[in-house]
Amino acid sequence: MPEAEQNEEHKSYPVEFSEYFDSIIRKLKKKDASLALRVLEAIKEVCKNPEHYKPLRNVMKNKRRKHIGHFVLVFSFENGVVRMENFAHHDDAY
Repeated sequence: MPEAEQNEEHKSYPVEFSEYFDSIIRKLKKKDASLALRVLEAIKEVCKNPEHYKPLRNVMKNKRRKHIGHFVLVFSFENGVVRMENFAHHDDAY
């Protein structure tokens, strides 16, 4: 594989956390450490290719989602930065 293509595969965009998301993750680490670990792994995956995930519509325009089991990770991607917005059960996320 050419070196340029290989570097592109490992490129990762910078990530920011909203205050709300940060508080959710802190609580989740105490309540369910294994799910918190899955969320952190999903964040790494999202940062590699954020445009791969489904864009949301209507009031959640400019946001995208990634499912983690019955939960949804909601994030935005603007100006080359991934911003984590929310993590909630599917029934409550929208």
